[in-house]
Amino acid sequence: MQDDLRAALIGYGHAGAVFHGPLIASTEGLRLVAVVTTDPARREQAAAAHPEARLLPDAESLWQGGLDVDVVVIATPNRTHVPLALAAIDAGRAVVVDKPIAARASDAQALIDAARRAGTPLTVFQNRRWDGDFLTVQRLLAEDRLGRIARFESRYDRWRPAVKAGWRMLDGPGEAGGLLFDLGAHVIDQALLLFGPAQSVYAQVDARRPGVTVDDDTFVALTHVSGVRSHLWMSSVAAQPGPRFRLLGSGGAFVKYGLDVQEDALRSGVDPRSPGWGVEPPEMWGRLGTGADTRSVMTEPGAYPRFYSALVTALRSGGALPVDPQDTVASLAVIEAAHRSHASSAVVRLDA
Repeated sequence: MQDDLRAALIGYGHAGAVFHGPLIASTEGLRLVAVVTTDPARREQAAAAHPEARLLPDAESLWQGGLDVDVVVIATPNRTHVPLALAAIDAGRAVVVDKPIAARASDAQALIDAARRAGTPLTVFQNRRWDGDFLTVQRLLAEDRLGRIARFESRYDRWRPAVKAGWRMLDGPGEAGGLLFDLGAHVIDQALLLFGPAQSVYAQVDARRPGVTVDDDTFVALTHVSGVRSHLWMSSVAAQPGPRFRLLGSGGAFVKYGLDVQEDALRSGVDPRSPGWGVEPPEMWGRLGTGADTRSVMTEPGAYPRFYSALVTALRSGGALPVDPQDTVASLAVIEAAHRSHASSAVVRLDA
């Protein structure tokens, strides 16, 4: 029997408490040994949820405290991702960085290069690759159920008319605030994973709510090198959501409403090892077909636990990491191009 890999979690806000903590704790071969947070209320929350983990006030305590750690998970405000990841690399630990890995593609590439030079594994938590609806789209494409795809539509609509203060609302240099860096990091990653690199980008990046200085209502249109067009929406002011996915192909269409069920389950304290994890009720399934001739298609079970299971396998065997960090450089290049497109009201080519 191999000893469990030891993980330290830096940050215990929403990402740390709802996603990383429960997923690490439920992964065979992985053990949460430390949580770093300065907030007293979050320290109490972490102590109650993970009594076996040591609570530390700052990252320096992790590097200098002599704690035996194999992997460091960074779930802190976006502006801190790169410096904390570099510190973990310097300390010789494998690193998981929550998305977005950085505020700029060049910073992400520099971090990847530093990890390669040090021989340190580095990956990015793009958990939405394991959404049940996205896995279903991948399955339909693999089975050629839609024919040649002309357009891929993806929406992440929310109704949040009241602005909630926090670092995601900050617009300073390097903050990576706003929906493009938040939800856009997911929908762009999914589009590129499905249809390959983008050739051009057109975007409308708007701040709709009073007092907001970062985008909260955004549209991005990608033309992929493959010829597919992706239309991507992310909004905090959508009082009625559109379909989560809509794929239009030469042989039919697939339309799916509703969000993946795993985040709500994690919020409610459901153990990811529970029977039926990630299973969506039939009334939420998407429909495939043409016109009125459509049928319901079972949604693949969501599978967030696969991320950390794959990480354990990679660290033990030297296999592929769950997410290639190089993929995130391409996503950040699209985000940067989207901002340039909005500023110029023009299409921005990525292959120029």
